[in-house]
Amino acid sequence: MFVFKSQCFSFTPGEEEDREHLGELVLGFLERDLQPSCQLACLETIRILSRDKKSLVPFATHHAMQILIRHAGLGQGEGFTPEIPDLEVIVEALKCLCNIVFNSEVAQEAGAELQLIVGLAERLKQCREPQWNHYVRFFDLRLTFLITALRVDVRAQLACELRGVSLLSEALDATLSLCWPDMYEVARAGFDGCSELPPLGRQETERAMEILKILFNVTFDSNRRKVDEEEAATYRHLGAILRHCIMSTSEGEERTEEMHSHTVNLLGNLPLPCLDVLLMPKVQQGSIEYIGVNMDAVKVLLEFMEKRLDRGNKLKETLLPSLNLLTESARIHRETRKFLRMKVLPPLRDVKNRPEVGNALRNKLVRLMTHIDTDVKHCAAEFLFVLCKESVSRFIKYTGYGNAAGLLAARGLMRGGRDPGHYSEDEDSDTEEYREAKPHINPVTGRVEEEQPNPMEGMTEEQKEYEAMKLVKMFDKLSRGQVIQPMKIGADGKMTSLEPQELHYLASQQFGESNNSDSDSDTN
Repeated sequence: MFVFKSQCFSFTPGEEEDREHLGELVLGFLERDLQPSCQLACLETIRILSRDKKSLVPFATHHAMQILIRHAGLGQGEGFTPEIPDLEVIVEALKCLCNIVFNSEVAQEAGAELQLIVGLAERLKQCREPQWNHYVRFFDLRLTFLITALRVDVRAQLACELRGVSLLSEALDATLSLCWPDMYEVARAGFDGCSELPPLGRQETERAMEILKILFNVTFDSNRRKVDEEEAATYRHLGAILRHCIMSTSEGEERTEEMHSHTVNLLGNLPLPCLDVLLMPKVQQGSIEYIGVNMDAVKVLLEFMEKRLDRGNKLKETLLPSLNLLTESARIHRETRKFLRMKVLPPLRDVKNRPEVGNALRNKLVRLMTHIDTDVKHCAAEFLFVLCKESVSRFIKYTGYGNAAGLLAARGLMRGGRDPGHYSEDEDSDTEEYREAKPHINPVTGRVEEEQPNPMEGMTEEQKEYEAMKLVKMFDKLSRGQVIQPMKIGADGKMTSLEPQELHYLASQQFGESNNSDSDSDTN
């Protein structure tokens, strides 16, 4: 039994069959000129009912959404918003809209038709106005995130028509209380020049994360299309703010990691040339400098990636955004690549263990190269390949041919290396340990192995031929039974299928040539 009661009325409905009637009744009261306390009671009832999808029918209509939008202060036109709005009523109406939009496609469509996003954008423009408290701003952002996530047309409208990236960048700037010592250099107001910033407050962090999630929605295709100069400048401006987010902390490690996760996801959406803002800030006291460039942000990204890697849960969702971001940054920035290579692929000294054995970051990434998830193993291999300047010989040196085979086969590089392309020259000095061990390293496993006795030693030519044919027949049988699929390297360097008859023919050719050679020598 649910009791709905306020100073205006008292109503006690039955069970599920009366919920729809209760919803219609409450909406009817909201259309009247009620005191804020009565409006609040009605909206609280709608919020509770809207959690249940079975109770949404009265609230998902065009008329009901219009009433709720008006009480949230988001309606377009005169007479929708009182001169002195009641913030509690606005917040409660926003909560109702969040529940209804999340649970109902009909409500989502009604919200799009009523231009809900326009009202939200108008209030986002007031991000520096003191009249709106944290809760109004937060639920404005939550509602914006929901409708842009669920409606592609609304997402496009915010991105293009309403200039969403600039609008949300300004909101993020205001939320974090930023100042700009230089064009693409950001600092926290009151803490300019400080190497260590105080943690962000809980409310600021919550709003910042909502903004980051909305920006992810509206920029999801930005790195796959060309952008003009104006857009590029907007994205660089945003990139500078995102760098500040990466360098900031919040109250508690878990909340800090969540904010960094949203930031990394969004950075991955930015056009690649805009990633240079990660390296733009001047080197200050306490900064990490490499080749004269500030590497603070890159170091944080690397540590974030390794933390996700060590955790090992849902690697595709948690690890790949940061790994892809580091890969692309290393591909286009020589300084980033050299810094990451120093951290991930230092000069090789351990030649006794397989590349995948150990607790160094290189070992962990090499282990991922044989991961069961195709996307995970491809991204790990691609990252190491880029750090090796896409040099096949260097790649095999650090990972072993067996681990590298998947990427090399996919790229048609099984026959050997190729020109490293646009990568700059840098040193690849081998350690004394590696130079001494190099002649004894097994290129497949990537380590020094004890010499094994030759199994053919002491066999006659006839015995060798017998064992070889025995092996061919075994491959042929397994191939015909579809247990294995023999492969060969094609002219393009890629792996292609080797049919059983080809396998038998090649073996026959080899042994035929050997027999002819023997007979010729006998004749002579």
